[in-house]
Amino acid sequence: MSGPRARIEDRNIWIINGAILLLGIAYGASLAVLAIHLNAHGIPKLAMGGLSAAFAVGIAGMSIPSGWLIARFGSKKTLTVALLGYAACVLAFPFLTTVTSLTLVRLFDGGFSVAVWVATETALLARSGTANKAYVMSLYTIAVAVGYVVGPLVARVVVAGLGTGAAFIVAAVLACVAAVVVALLLDGDDRKGASAHEHQAVGSGQPARAVFWRIKTACLATFSYGYFQSSVVLFLPLYLVESKGIEEKQTIFITAFFAFGALLAVASMGRLGDRYGHLLMMRALAAVGGTLVASFLLLTSFPLMCLTVFVAGATLASISPLALALQGVVTPAADLGRANAFYNAAYAMGMLIGPPLSSVLFTRIGGGAMLIHLAAMWAFFVAVTLVFAADDPRARPLGAAEGVPDNG
Repeated sequence: MSGPRARIEDRNIWIINGAILLLGIAYGASLAVLAIHLNAHGIPKLAMGGLSAAFAVGIAGMSIPSGWLIARFGSKKTLTVALLGYAACVLAFPFLTTVTSLTLVRLFDGGFSVAVWVATETALLARSGTANKAYVMSLYTIAVAVGYVVGPLVARVVVAGLGTGAAFIVAAVLACVAAVVVALLLDGDDRKGASAHEHQAVGSGQPARAVFWRIKTACLATFSYGYFQSSVVLFLPLYLVESKGIEEKQTIFITAFFAFGALLAVASMGRLGDRYGHLLMMRALAAVGGTLVASFLLLTSFPLMCLTVFVAGATLASISPLALALQGVVTPAADLGRANAFYNAAYAMGMLIGPPLSSVLFTRIGGGAMLIHLAAMWAFFVAVTLVFAADDPRARPLGAAEGVPDNG
């Protein structure tokens, strides 16, 4: 027997990924029609931006409390309730008509969503062995990505017959099914499948500052990716239209090539990270991806742009599962909930800070300056990984205490 099933024997990991696949389809279906639905109901574009900000604020505000909830109730219960909470939000969305009510629901949407992410990542990291963490997290990333691909296709069929509001209802049903799968099939013991070393209580229950210091490079990685992702989605298409003369309809392919590159590469990058070191792989991927971002200033051929975006997706989108794997390796099982809370808070902060700063640069200096600053951000990340190379146990000298961080 070979393949992913042979490498990952714990059925709970596959159950979690199955639930996340359903949730990814729900996300994809609802997001695909979100702007169209709001526009059809007379919501101004400026208010739409406010709704996105509310979602990000919900993520940032609930990230740390999610870690507390997992420590108190466990990841299974937290995940089940969070999935049901998200279902309630997305179910209510098509029946709301005021900006205030929509903003409130998007705020809770972000809160429940980040609770799902923190609980899922905690459960997966706790159940995966040290040699498999990046591979397991890459499968999680793939499950989400496939859902985002399938979701819009589902939405297209539903909207054609029943209208945009029905897509939100379908998303709510899928989230409820995911919650039922978790509640009925998932083992409640987060530690099942973890190694004996990971069960040790040494260092567990440590102060929050110490937990954060262990995972600082992982947090910087996800902050950088959240900053980059939220900025590029908004402004790269505009840059291509205004500066490169690309037709608006062609810019849709840019997003598709980025996602396709990520889907093809993320599992392989995860295996390489497990073998040679997670931080080493993140450093290499950020160096390549950041260089490709800067290279857009020189490109004039649209096919070459698509190829560049494909490779950028294969590199930069593979950083997140590697960052999760790194923090899973260096964090004791008892502290995983808090570590994942910090991790997702960093991602939310990137999402909040990136678009406003990128928009200022784009407006006042130009799209080229916006791309250069994104490339510079990845260069800064590479520099930090060199300074704190010892954050990865594989980079430490032989004889160093494994799993014991330098809390500086």
